[in-house]
Amino acid sequence: MAVQAGETSSSDGAHTREGYQPELSAVETVPVGSLLPADSPRRLGENAQHIRMLSGAEDTLPPVIVHRETMRVIDGMHRLQAAVVRGEETIRVRFFEGDEHDAFVVAVKENTAHGLPLSTGDRVAAAARILRSHPHWSDRAIARISGLSARKVADIRRTVLPQDAQPKARLGRDGRTRPLDGSAGRMRAAELIVKEPQASLRRIAQQVGISPGTVRDVRDRLRRGEDPLPRALRPRAPERTPPGSRRPSASEPGRDQRRRSPLNILMKDPSLRSAERGRHLLRLLSANAALAQSSEWLVGVVPEYCVGLVCQVAMENAAVWERFAENLQRRTARPRPRES
Repeated sequence: MAVQAGETSSSDGAHTREGYQPELSAVETVPVGSLLPADSPRRLGENAQHIRMLSGAEDTLPPVIVHRETMRVIDGMHRLQAAVVRGEETIRVRFFEGDEHDAFVVAVKENTAHGLPLSTGDRVAAAARILRSHPHWSDRAIARISGLSARKVADIRRTVLPQDAQPKARLGRDGRTRPLDGSAGRMRAAELIVKEPQASLRRIAQQVGISPGTVRDVRDRLRRGEDPLPRALRPRAPERTPPGSRRPSASEPGRDQRRRSPLNILMKDPSLRSAERGRHLLRLLSANAALAQSSEWLVGVVPEYCVGLVCQVAMENAAVWERFAENLQRRTARPRPRES
């Protein structure tokens, strides 16, 4: 059965930082006649010249890889044919246990890694087949298996998978599943950073499901008073430039407004930056600034049954900031004690 988006195949756990590493049995000896032809990525079949070369070699041939359930050769059809030419009755094998889709992945990986190279057409066809059976695998993971570039695999993905069949997350070469849209994870990380400023990057990363490096980037953005989302992840707002008008140049006041904003001035204030309570205040102010930049987009995220609760929390937060501002104003209005 093909692996669908969101599911895991029996071989997903075989992903390491070095790539896909299938688990194989110890070497066993089986009768040559017990093996069936391979479901090979070689569309034109075996190469007769390569079989003659192997059959004439005096060295012991490496074991072939066999799918235990079907007894089909996964990798080593040239070696099997060479054993037949030699008149050998048995052959050494290593068994793979998994479904047929995973067996094909092993066949592609092994044929790409050694022996007679696969043609470019064979690798492209193999990548397309793996994308259909393992759509949640990343482009880089499939590229490593098929011997293609990640960019080429991405092009094949767009060809063989319709947009509505694209998974929301992909399994990488290191065995970790990552969402394609990182905006939700970044926004959740921003919330936790403000709520728990002392929490470690790794702890927040584990809670949210993103990398510690991404959490660090979100934290740094908040400290600078920027949106937690990079420009590439922000929803595009429609342009509303009136007909006949032009955009301000970099030297005009419109571009400098953000630099002179109150928050940006506060973020550079050494008195606040040097004290822990001052840094905590800057983080809270930065989080609210980030909310202001993405509030229109976030309105569409709230499900209908949560609207009342979200409104209540938002109004409570607004009331807290209003009382905070009033307390500050009252403090500045108090007469300072005379110096003796």
